[in-house]
Amino acid sequence: MHKYYDIFNGDADGLCALHQLRLEAPRDAVLITGVKRDIRLLERVDAAAGDEITVLDISMKSNALALAKLLGRGVKCSYFDHHAAGVIPSHPGLWAHIDTAPDVCTSLLVDRYLAGKRRIWAVVAAFGDNLVAPAIHAAQPLELDHTELARLHELGDCLNYNAYGETVDDLHYPPADLYQTIAPYADPREFMMDEPVFDVLKNAYREDLERAEDIKPEFASDGAALYVLPESAWSRRVNGIFGNRLAQANARRAHAVLVAKPGGYTVSVRAPVSDPKGADVLCAAFETGGGRKGAAGINLLPSTQLSAFVGAFRTAYP
Repeated sequence: MHKYYDIFNGDADGLCALHQLRLEAPRDAVLITGVKRDIRLLERVDAAAGDEITVLDISMKSNALALAKLLGRGVKCSYFDHHAAGVIPSHPGLWAHIDTAPDVCTSLLVDRYLAGKRRIWAVVAAFGDNLVAPAIHAAQPLELDHTELARLHELGDCLNYNAYGETVDDLHYPPADLYQTIAPYADPREFMMDEPVFDVLKNAYREDLERAEDIKPEFASDGAALYVLPESAWSRRVNGIFGNRLAQANARRAHAVLVAKPGGYTVSVRAPVSDPKGADVLCAAFETGGGRKGAAGINLLPSTQLSAFVGAFRTAYP
């Protein structure tokens, strides 16, 4: 008996991308996911010849070796992503849907693949990925009012917020469990109305964000601002959403949010919303860095490299 595996990023984009696919093509699959920065997920897949895997919202470049091994075993793979891919293998068992444009996310790629059949969940994901204008554009055929759009934006933020942490223990809900809670709902508005999970995330998100908003920037100029949050679970949970909020509030400025950790910092970078580029190049210059043009990060920036990062950040966004 052949097995199916669904491998997805634990953030709003990964969750909603998988949900769109499985609403259209339900199947019993092994779920493999984790916190937002846990992207080398293909290393966990123990698939054999004839098995099928679907990969959503994790960098092909970061999983290149594991992907090659799986394809070599005869595993079939459908891959949807918007991060830097590196060299995409030419293989009869690989169907790659890759687009690194700054105005797309993985859920919008899945929406394109499904010809808009589950678009409302792609709108949620785009909001969660801080792609506000693309989310609003995608929502136009749905004829939603301003209140409904605001609610979908709030849900996207809450789902994204839940993915941030050093380990799953930092999160309010393991992403696989959160997906299972979402899975019965074709309409996110019904999910928000019926599931206590949403209220838990909404209230916790607000509390963590209020703490972050009390933090003053280490520096702030017209082009860039940098914040450092303390080593704590709430900091690890809120750093991505905090960065998104800062970016939305000042569209012409780049923002970096650092969270202290043993030996250094976790880094989240948001390029200016008005010109979303350069974040991937900036972060990739450091050993554990990567991401996309508009938003990227560094899993561990050693303390000894802090000044180098600050200099590179200010140079990239003068």
